[in-house]
Amino acid sequence: MQKKIKRIGVLTSGGDSPGMNAAIRAVVRTGIYHGLEVFGIMRGFQGLIEDDIIKMESRSVANIIQRGGTILKTARCKIFHEAEGRKKAYDILKKHGIDGLVIIGGDGSFRGALEFSKEHDIACIGIAGTIDKDIFGTDFTIGFDTAVNTAIEAIDKIRDTADAHDRLFIIEVMGRDSGYIALHSGIATGAENILIPELKTDIEDIIKSLQEKERRRKLVNIIVVAEGDEYGGATNVAKIIKDRLPETETRVCILGHIQRGGAPSCLDRLIASRMGYHAVECLIEGKYNVFVGILNNKMNYVPLEKVGKKKNNIGEEWMKIVKILAS
Repeated sequence: MQKKIKRIGVLTSGGDSPGMNAAIRAVVRTGIYHGLEVFGIMRGFQGLIEDDIIKMESRSVANIIQRGGTILKTARCKIFHEAEGRKKAYDILKKHGIDGLVIIGGDGSFRGALEFSKEHDIACIGIAGTIDKDIFGTDFTIGFDTAVNTAIEAIDKIRDTADAHDRLFIIEVMGRDSGYIALHSGIATGAENILIPELKTDIEDIIKSLQEKERRRKLVNIIVVAEGDEYGGATNVAKIIKDRLPETETRVCILGHIQRGGAPSCLDRLIASRMGYHAVECLIEGKYNVFVGILNNKMNYVPLEKVGKKKNNIGEEWMKIVKILAS
């Protein structure tokens, strides 16, 4: 596929994340700067299959860098998992003369792009856009910083009412397979316990910790739970604690999709702009079928076939820090 790229398409796929618009803007304007024609594909791979494609100009991405969500919209697409669906998508791209594709999304989107590129002569570049920060090979994913700050703001407010009533609050944040939002927001808000999918939860240790704090009259406690924790989220954890400690006044708060929305933080705008710029540079330089990440403040290009084979590790040291600082 070492050919000169003339027309590129850009799409957002999977869950939305704050900063996707900044990445779209960077792809469009970098492409135009280099003399490429750029097309926006609406609703991810679903829109590609349905030929929902628009020509993008520099003004098409004016005044969007500060907006959450994605102007191209996003959708899950089951038919793209099938060879027939991918062939239809390829035919649509060929009709428009598009020979390069930038996919802004997570590991599932990248796996689909890799399969697509293997079957057809389309150069694909991924940009890591997911609030979960669950992609190996990059220190940052677009949307994570904003999502964490949204969670922190909410947890800080919850602690105010917890303090007023001497309550235990169990707060659920997003993270089906990854505990980074829970870990970062929990540490930053002084949570007494943090439950994440990557590490086994010792519920007996949590019960003992709450009993010991009650003896010391430390009645205000915050537990942050990733939705993918082995006990099944905040509601289930609260039920176990209420059964064991019936006198403890307990409340549950599930933050939910509030973490996906809102204006992207400065960091998310910066990394999205940087990744979008380098994604187009990759296509021009013939560096295909990689996703663009940032590792140790340098650009890192990870082959798409390696996506999902390794996971970021959360060390026991972090949980030790949580325990010591919350004592």
